[in-house]
Amino acid sequence: MSRSMKLLLVEDDPVMQSTLQRSLSRGGMTVATCGDGQQAVRKWPIFNPDVVVLDLTLPLLDGLQVLQQARASGWTTPVLILTARGTVGDRIIGLNTGADDYLPKPFDLDELEARVRALARRSATQKFPQTGPEPAAVATLGDLLQDRHSGAIYCRDAVLDLAPRELALLQALLARPGHAVSKERLFDRVFPGEVDVHYEAIEVVVYRLRKKLAHTGVTLVTLRGLGYLLKANP
Repeated sequence: MSRSMKLLLVEDDPVMQSTLQRSLSRGGMTVATCGDGQQAVRKWPIFNPDVVVLDLTLPLLDGLQVLQQARASGWTTPVLILTARGTVGDRIIGLNTGADDYLPKPFDLDELEARVRALARRSATQKFPQTGPEPAAVATLGDLLQDRHSGAIYCRDAVLDLAPRELALLQALLARPGHAVSKERLFDRVFPGEVDVHYEAIEVVVYRLRKKLAHTGVTLVTLRGLGYLLKANP
């Protein structure tokens, strides 16, 4: 008989914590709870969960600090972030810190359970790969590795410290390594829907990203009249 999924729920609101624990337990999961960030860091390696559901707004240590400590400690458990912060910037920061999924409050309990189960299945598939034409979960170039599910980018197992616009630019370039990506296309990816941004602003983001890519085994190349490309160093 297979064991039930183990889930660590980190939520400081007692009513929300109780509601989520009851709902997920009814779905057949073994749910452990924490009410603050320090407790989460202590319980995580002991409980060894299959998935962590992590609120961002926590006492003692906030959710991002918990996630940073976890990833720095080498804990690879899939993490789904819950938060009332619904901006794109917050989502990108969370994903770039090492989260695997993101669900803004308020949310549907059925959707939460479905996302948790999807993360558990994805993690199991990566540990025990299936045969067949399953798409690769990661993309690599030089010393860079991109998790295609979360969008997070790592350099030698550490999350690359990028601002949201730098991350968007690098993701666009990693999608076509060794091929030129036009400045117009990159501008649309980095500044989506922003009409008051000067067109040359993309060059500033390129400059900053190029500096951060030093010693990563890749080079950001400018191709006059064509755009930019990312290539692995020889």
